[in-house]
Amino acid sequence: MAINRLTVSMSPHDHGKDSVKKIMYGVIIAMIPALLVSVYYFGFDAIKVSLIAVASCVFFEWAIQKLFFKNKKTTITDGSAIITGLLLAFNLPSNLPWYIIIIGALVAIGIAKMTFGGLGNNPFNPALVGRVFLLISFPVEMTSWPKVSVLNFAMTNAETGATPLAIVKEGLKNGESFKEIIDGLPHFYTDAFMGNIGGSLGEISAIAILIGGLFMLFRKIITWHIPVAVLGSATIFSAILHGVNPNNFADPVFHLLTGGMMLGAIFMATDMVTSPMTKKGMLVFGLGIGILTIVIRTWGAYPEGMSFAILIMNAFVPLINRGFKPKRFGETIKKV
Repeated sequence: MAINRLTVSMSPHDHGKDSVKKIMYGVIIAMIPALLVSVYYFGFDAIKVSLIAVASCVFFEWAIQKLFFKNKKTTITDGSAIITGLLLAFNLPSNLPWYIIIIGALVAIGIAKMTFGGLGNNPFNPALVGRVFLLISFPVEMTSWPKVSVLNFAMTNAETGATPLAIVKEGLKNGESFKEIIDGLPHFYTDAFMGNIGGSLGEISAIAILIGGLFMLFRKIITWHIPVAVLGSATIFSAILHGVNPNNFADPVFHLLTGGMMLGAIFMATDMVTSPMTKKGMLVFGLGIGILTIVIRTWGAYPEGMSFAILIMNAFVPLINRGFKPKRFGETIKKV
């Protein structure tokens, strides 16, 4: 007589149509507007930095898997290494020397990702680990920002200048009021929204980043919780500071449109691997990032704080997941 066996597998039992590859390439598509804006303002240098960063990340992931993960299927086609390369490029100046970009890619992939076992195991955002390593190791090169010049495809030796965050921080340090500093930057808010300001490749245009964010929300690649929590907490905290002393503290709109605020909130803090699992956890995670970013920008040594804030909150994710566990179905039977 035949015996029918019931096989019970681990959950989840209901699978959706999404896959890692589909999600990753959806994120890549969402990054295209910001990439196009960077090319529009920084010309060939933006293309060069992006290509070197992406090619290096893909190569290092392939090489490390071949050397140390011989029994594991190569994952360079899933798109995660491409995203790491693009995000790394988005956090770099367009005039950064090629060998520094390669070092950043090695740190991002080799140390921050593959050391922990590859995609799904890394506790920290790989691109941000690479960026912070380069910022500490090559501070001069990482803070020399070319001035934007529309469709100038020969910007390698272009004139450099400070970012708005650096200008405001230095001006406040020298006793100028925030209003006086902003008055010296004509059309600043419009320029910052469109991308006509100095900074890293992918952070200069708020509108381009928002377009990418809306695309990911529409495709359900991300949810609203982390971006809203980051931007909302940063807005409220900076508004309180500005309301108390408008001369010594920048207004909320300035903080939202400058530096890596938009890029970090929409593309980096929302990384599925390094962010909390539950919606409540995501809100707490984003709240911490927004407040820490303003704290570092206002009182820290660096004019920017988004990268450090995200990495700090990445470290708290296991604790946040423990504190905000999803609801369990069923009950535990206690043995008598």
